[in-house]
Amino acid sequence: MSDRLTIPQEHVDWRTKGLWWPDGSITLEEFAARRDNLFTGPFTWPLMVLRASALDRNITALADFTREGGLLFAPHGKTSMAPALIQRQLDAGAWGVTAATANQVLDLRRFGVRRILLANQLFDGKVLRWAADEAAADPGFEFLFYADSAEGVAAAARSVAGREGGRPLRILVERGVPGGRTGCRTREEVLAVARAVEEAPGLALAGVAGYEGPLGDADAVRGFLRDLSGDAAALTDALGVGQPIVSVGGSAWFDLVAEEMGGRTEYIPVLRSGAYVAHDDGLYRRTTPYNRLPEGPGALAGALELWAQVTSTPERGLAIAALGRREANYDQGFPVPRLLRRADGGAEAAEGVEITDLNDHHAYLRVPPELGVRPGDLLSFGISHPCTAFDRWHVIPVVDDADTVVDAVATYF
Repeated sequence: MSDRLTIPQEHVDWRTKGLWWPDGSITLEEFAARRDNLFTGPFTWPLMVLRASALDRNITALADFTREGGLLFAPHGKTSMAPALIQRQLDAGAWGVTAATANQVLDLRRFGVRRILLANQLFDGKVLRWAADEAAADPGFEFLFYADSAEGVAAAARSVAGREGGRPLRILVERGVPGGRTGCRTREEVLAVARAVEEAPGLALAGVAGYEGPLGDADAVRGFLRDLSGDAAALTDALGVGQPIVSVGGSAWFDLVAEEMGGRTEYIPVLRSGAYVAHDDGLYRRTTPYNRLPEGPGALAGALELWAQVTSTPERGLAIAALGRREANYDQGFPVPRLLRRADGGAEAAEGVEITDLNDHHAYLRVPPELGVRPGDLLSFGISHPCTAFDRWHVIPVVDDADTVVDAVATYF
């Protein structure tokens, strides 16, 4: 039985981006029940939608992969921060949900998530005290966070100093990589932080964690994963920690995580990959482990689509679409043209179309003259890097393969 989340009651009204709704408001459930068509419904362009079939495929793929690979799964909630999507991930068997910031932890708990892993250090005394109070009030709530320094351990200890009763705050010692961001660089540092946790009243050592994403090749990733396994063994041998948690996970190397850590019983392996839920047509399409796995790259599909209207074709080979930085993320590459839909409803692949630049609300498109792109045509774009795409759209319609709205989700950033 998965967590049953409390999903806030959101409405669509005149403030909803991409929707023409001049009077009154209705709930997202009422909006979905209308079963509007994407091209004849009350939508304005540009518009971001989720494709239901791709979303279902992605959630099923990683649920199956982690289960068959002997991994527990705490997908990163920061990708969507959409409780309706997180509910689907939990329903598919997720062990917990990962957060990146204290604010995300507070939001996930407000939604009702019972097991939250903060993949970051936490120095905010207010949030640390809240976590201790929450754990004391609800025996079913589990919260884990990182420390990679004596200062981090001391901050956690100060937050619970003088408390009577309650459960200890549970800490994962973070291992990092040279030149990377946070995390201890050596086993000696890992053990020093671990000992500080063990010696501090009100704290408990839960295991170790790391992020292999900065590493650029399989050998380096395998070495890092083996270092983490060795760290876990050291916690058991030196400090008597029984079956520590070992948490890893980006979205580019989860196949190696399964090979190196799947099914281990001396520790509890937890994968945190999150971008898979929407996947993309850029960064993760290039780097997904499914490019190496027997299922093939089609195991995941880009679920996010940005639709925009061509507004001008001022020069041969140039078209302008009403889509810009305010609507589309571009930190890992510009949106990727997928489909050209003519004003008469006909559609064809947007072969050869490329975004060359973005302004606030304009996209510069290099277009093959023979494609005959005209003002009024619609273009569908995939995105690159879903983690910075969701936060531009608070309400996202979900459409089926007949372009009918079947759901709508809200995001919280």
